[in-house]
Amino acid sequence: MNNLNIMLPEIFLSLSIFTILMLGVFIKKSFNIIFNLTSLIIITTIAIIINNPDNEVKIFLESFTRDAFSNYFKILILISSLFVLNSSKNFIIENKLNKFEYPIIILLSILGMFFMVSSNDLILFYLGLELQSLSLYILASIDRDNLRSTESGIKYFVLSALSSGLLLYGCSLLYGFTGSTNFDSIAEQLNTENVGAVFAMVFILVGLAFKVSAVPFHMWTPDVYEGAPTSITSYFAVVPKVAGLALLIKFMFIPFSNILLEWQTIIIFISIASMILGAVAAMVQKNLKRLLAYSSIGHIGYALAGVATGVISGYQSAIIYISIYVIMNIGAFSCLYLLKKDGQYKENISDLSGISKKHPVLAISFLIILFSLAGVPPLGGFFAKFYVFVAVLEQQMYTLAIIGLVTTVMSAFYYLKIIKTIYFDDNVITFDPARNKFAQLSIILSCGILLTFFLYPSVFNNVAITLFNS
Repeated sequence: MNNLNIMLPEIFLSLSIFTILMLGVFIKKSFNIIFNLTSLIIITTIAIIINNPDNEVKIFLESFTRDAFSNYFKILILISSLFVLNSSKNFIIENKLNKFEYPIIILLSILGMFFMVSSNDLILFYLGLELQSLSLYILASIDRDNLRSTESGIKYFVLSALSSGLLLYGCSLLYGFTGSTNFDSIAEQLNTENVGAVFAMVFILVGLAFKVSAVPFHMWTPDVYEGAPTSITSYFAVVPKVAGLALLIKFMFIPFSNILLEWQTIIIFISIASMILGAVAAMVQKNLKRLLAYSSIGHIGYALAGVATGVISGYQSAIIYISIYVIMNIGAFSCLYLLKKDGQYKENISDLSGISKKHPVLAISFLIILFSLAGVPPLGGFFAKFYVFVAVLEQQMYTLAIIGLVTTVMSAFYYLKIIKTIYFDDNVITFDPARNKFAQLSIILSCGILLTFFLYPSVFNNVAITLFNS
């Protein structure tokens, strides 16, 4: 019975998925019912996790862990999923994507992420990863009548399958050279003299870097973000990134903790490459979703800079960064749902020309979110970068910090370009009156948090400190 209590969120989520799947099959036109039940399931799961103790417990031959770290990331996954799902409901219905399977597949991907962040074993980790990946393949190509959506789904499937193969090869090598699939046992066996296991670590890092779309394994991101429906793009940009970063931190902190110098060089390279490409490639983009894709690559680079320190304060700064990143991107994509003209959703930067004259509230929302993404003080995005750079400088990694600061300034260019288009160009389009109340609520909450974050900037820092002390 104790094991059931420890796994109660996963058990509840699994049973709920089976139940609403049956309802969807037998009830005609059941999208709204299933959608509302999905939101209720997510809220109930959050309540279950909050009532779960944070003390560390390992079950099933220590392959499954429940602790403060996994609980925090599960709550972050659920809250971000709830906002992404509900703010995109109008878009889903208007684009005829309102199939009852849609929210169920979202729940299945969340269940996969739950097992990923709670895994303490290579086999459980891989099962969770594949459950998440299979769900995301379907979501990327869910608009079957749209050539761009189908193309993005195929691109994501082919490249993700390749990365999963490399990752699985790394896991099998790691098992072969350490004699165990358990993270704690691997940590005991893994050292610099075990060359084969170090080689395996490289393959695992490649697979994980693909999942968080870090350079040079980012090639799928811009095409999939642009081609997939905006509701799916917003999910891709936020939720899997949270689970992916949680996994990266967990691997560095437990199984790879004794080979710090070996993986640190790789993470530093990936971090620098992501920051530079995210800053440079976004400058020439004309599509907002494609620009946000390169922006997300850059932001993952900053989060990885925290991971690259190899110390707890660095991991904590990465957790703070991804938490604020979630808030900024939920706000950014919620703004996209309000860019509707004659029933068509607009995606190009040129469509924002002079909207401050006719849509001042939407314009100021874009201003706050884009300034925060650029890291302008005193907004929340500034503190996200501040904590990362402090952690990097404490470890005397000055080159990484300097490149991070330079790319921050470079990335400000394309955010300012959008703001210039909004405020100083001639008005071209007057958008339809906003009817998406949840998207408006998401924007208000996102902008409110980012604006007032400086009043209590240590809120995420205090939480991150507790995650490694449980």
